[in-house]
Amino acid sequence: MAIITAAILAALNTGVKKNFQDGYDQMRAAAFWDQVATLVPSSTASNTYGWLGDFPKLREWVGDRVVKDMKASGYSIENKLFEATLGVQRTQIEDDQYGHYAPIAKSMGQEAAQHPDRLVQAVIGAGDTALCFDGQNFFDTDHPVYVNEDGTGAVTTVANTVAGAGAPWFLLDCSKVLKPFIFQERTKPELEMKFDPSTSDTVFTKDLYQWGIRYRCNAGYGFWQLARRSQESLDAAAFEAGRTAMRSLKGDGGRPLGIVPNILLVPPALESAADAIVNVRTLPGGGDNPNFGKAKVIVMDWA
Repeated sequence: MAIITAAILAALNTGVKKNFQDGYDQMRAAAFWDQVATLVPSSTASNTYGWLGDFPKLREWVGDRVVKDMKASGYSIENKLFEATLGVQRTQIEDDQYGHYAPIAKSMGQEAAQHPDRLVQAVIGAGDTALCFDGQNFFDTDHPVYVNEDGTGAVTTVANTVAGAGAPWFLLDCSKVLKPFIFQERTKPELEMKFDPSTSDTVFTKDLYQWGIRYRCNAGYGFWQLARRSQESLDAAAFEAGRTAMRSLKGDGGRPLGIVPNILLVPPALESAADAIVNVRTLPGGGDNPNFGKAKVIVMDWA
């Protein structure tokens, strides 16, 4: 039986933190979220994205500058607090039975790295019922577009969703700095430990040492124009129609937006169909595939 000393606890804590970091680094390298979402650091309880209402374009400079106010937008993302806790019985440390906690600590690191993926994919999945900056659902049939560049005048409505009976799939333009979705991070994942019975009731009353992850963050919506949702059968015709519709989008005042979708986002059940559309050079009946390489297939594992 080991006598628990400060040196033993320090070594144990170092080992747990290393395993946590190893797991985090391994999974972070395979993260999905940063391919479709813009990382926005946060320094307050929530961020308000007033700039989502509009974005100035370049114009010929004749006379004084023309200052274009961004549309007022009340769209905000509130940071949420997340946690996960690992408990190690003090008796197990005394009996040298704590080696099997190393893979658990590594798994906690992996979970911390995958957490943004889950948040972003949940946001994507809820996009047909959750509001974005213009007051409409992010995926909707009636996003307003105004006849004048300043957001005034007659309104026409634009859809970025297509009904159908199949599982939803998505076309995204993620070539720009501002992507269709936002991952907002208030803090990095932190690993804290509780060893001291004089400061921790859990150690004193339950004889349990603890390591806990603490993470403040959340996810939300950017520009709806950069994303399109469809429940049509995923085939070449539907892909081409969706791609053409996105490339034809115009902003207020009839300005072409220059959107070129470069990601085909699908649930696992549609991976094969997506690969057949953009990852196969030659069509089944022969001839070149005109859609080859026009989008990268990304599979949402938690869809």
